[in-house]
Amino acid sequence: MDDSGAALLSADGDPHGEGALHFWALKDGDCFVVSDPHGDITGGPDGLFDADTRLLSRLRLLVGERRPTMLSSGVTSDNVVFTFHGANRPLPPAGGSVAPPGVLHVERRRLVWRRRLYEHISLTNHGLDEILAPVSIEFGADFRDMFEVRGDVRARRGVLGEPSLDGRSATFHYKGLDGVRRTSVVAFSEPPQRLTAGRADFMAWFSPGGRFELFVEVAETPGDPPDERRFRTAAAEARRAMRVKARHGARPRTDSPAFNQWIDQSRADLALLVSDLPTGRYPFAGIPWFSTPFGRDGIISAWQMLLFDPGLARGVLAYLGSRQATEASAFRDSQPGKIMHETRQGEMAALGEVPYGLYYGGVDTTPLFIALAGAYVRRTGDLAFLRSLWPALTKAEAWLRNHGDSNGDGLIDYARAAETGLANQGWKDSYDSVFHADGSFPSGPIALVEVQGYAFSAWRAMADMASCLEEAGAADFAQRAEAIRARVEERFWMEDEGYYGIAVDGEGRLCRSLTSNAGHLLFCGLPSPERAEQVSARLAGPMFSTGWGVRTLAEGQPRYNPMSYHNGSVWPHDSAICVAGMARYGDRDRVAELLRDLFGSAQQMRMRLPELFCGFPRRPGEPPVPYPVSCSPQAWAAGSAFLVLQSLLGINVDALEKSVTIVRPRLPAGVNLLTLSGLEVGACRIDITLERIRQGLVVAAVSNCSPDLKVATVW
Repeated sequence: MDDSGAALLSADGDPHGEGALHFWALKDGDCFVVSDPHGDITGGPDGLFDADTRLLSRLRLLVGERRPTMLSSGVTSDNVVFTFHGANRPLPPAGGSVAPPGVLHVERRRLVWRRRLYEHISLTNHGLDEILAPVSIEFGADFRDMFEVRGDVRARRGVLGEPSLDGRSATFHYKGLDGVRRTSVVAFSEPPQRLTAGRADFMAWFSPGGRFELFVEVAETPGDPPDERRFRTAAAEARRAMRVKARHGARPRTDSPAFNQWIDQSRADLALLVSDLPTGRYPFAGIPWFSTPFGRDGIISAWQMLLFDPGLARGVLAYLGSRQATEASAFRDSQPGKIMHETRQGEMAALGEVPYGLYYGGVDTTPLFIALAGAYVRRTGDLAFLRSLWPALTKAEAWLRNHGDSNGDGLIDYARAAETGLANQGWKDSYDSVFHADGSFPSGPIALVEVQGYAFSAWRAMADMASCLEEAGAADFAQRAEAIRARVEERFWMEDEGYYGIAVDGEGRLCRSLTSNAGHLLFCGLPSPERAEQVSARLAGPMFSTGWGVRTLAEGQPRYNPMSYHNGSVWPHDSAICVAGMARYGDRDRVAELLRDLFGSAQQMRMRLPELFCGFPRRPGEPPVPYPVSCSPQAWAAGSAFLVLQSLLGINVDALEKSVTIVRPRLPAGVNLLTLSGLEVGACRIDITLERIRQGLVVAAVSNCSPDLKVATVW
């Protein structure tokens, strides 16, 4: 099934003003379009992209040679159709008086479906006089690779041919250096009065109450002429597909309309980003820069949804298992058994100008892959799938033992194998995200603290899964997990700080900077309860907590900058993982506070949490400060709503033991009743109702249980 949908990309300045720097995006599988609030494409980071190639770099609507005044723009609640409402500016005379502004209503409706952009433009005369108005559409196609759009400069490019015109369409041609011929066709429902290689001009005549309508389609290949029937059919099919995608899994509903709106928006954003691949459903990382499968992002997004929609994890595991490395390559940073970091389809990837066609430069993806498999099997009891995945899991575990620890110190580390790869290979992969307390950069190989937690979880999961399948090695896996736990407690803990350092460098020195990475250790359950309490207190305190979420780097640390990508900003998924870690150690009070913070952030951002935002502290009456090039939607940002909610509710499902346990349940502030309907446990679907009966006390009821399902509530 194809993907379809829309989302706000990023914002700064006045989010409602005409000059605001925010964008809207529509998506269908590998194809997506990014435009400004008018619906225009101007050749910056915007455009129509398919398979990491920009097929449309310019698309502007002019009425009387000027952009219409914007009244509003947005998307439908199902994330499928973008709509712009505007009005004409003063029109030049055409044999009569100048038409006044605001008499023509300008509407643009757009969707992307089956790798094709559909647009319906309509102008309606609400004045008392006849109007003759010039209507023009400017268009162009540069066929730039996504990495060029992001800023990479190429030494040479392929050949951009002369556009061919046939009366009511223009076809652009490009022969890439990879030998692939690419085309882009811009077609109109009626012949323009004048058509050139970059512009179509129409003359619209309106009687009072009259309307001018135009249908436009853009795709890599030609199709039937655009018309109303084709637009309506595409819209109906796209909406039907989105409804199916959004219905996967259990759905929480509360008595708070605002909280429901956040959950619904997050669900819609995930439905938008999830692609149906031959191996199953997979959440693409984010629009516009990362609309492709990423290993780490896919695993964490699936883990965030594991309680509610475990089928997403199955699709992620199946896909990543199928792309597991089989050979060593310095350029791709791969060794046998390693799990993919990223895959791309564009010309630069095909030519090897960038290594990301199939790139393995992520140190954490392989242990996360194993750990998610263990969590998925516990959640679902799907031993048949585990058996099919077991060869990939054993190869991944072998990578941890044989390649993950490059210097033999018992820690999983990384050092990029080629200069073309990523310098830092954890989730904070910017060049300056790992450093010593004096701000200097460490020498490699680098062992990140959270990666040791993931490896701990991976070996514990291997022990559990080996026991389930009656495979050899369970005791050895368990012993490895405890060994790495001991090393972390010994080498990363800073007694004077009551906190864990971010990394151990190649010289064995601890990087003592205070970062949110330590919260991931809590998520994995590695620290002792006493140390977990100290970490939780720090993360919830003023050095980390902004009132909107958890900073990636504590305020006052070297390189702290609330406007940076990784050194002081707030990433919702990172905050959610820290929250889930606190919940694992029973800290529901801090979980409730941080859920309130993230929900407050969402309320200020149209209920859509972006990839990240700036880490400035919360001030009365002021919204969080956006990060200008943040992806939005981002899969693991959308999934954060579900992970923090699960953390507060305390619901744990163990399908292998046929049990559901609800541990010290709490409800979000402002919510007094929550129902979770259709939760899959083995072969049955149960409903859970949580209700606040008095201050601080929440009672739980479970219905539709099978006779052999054990249900318990722990206070």
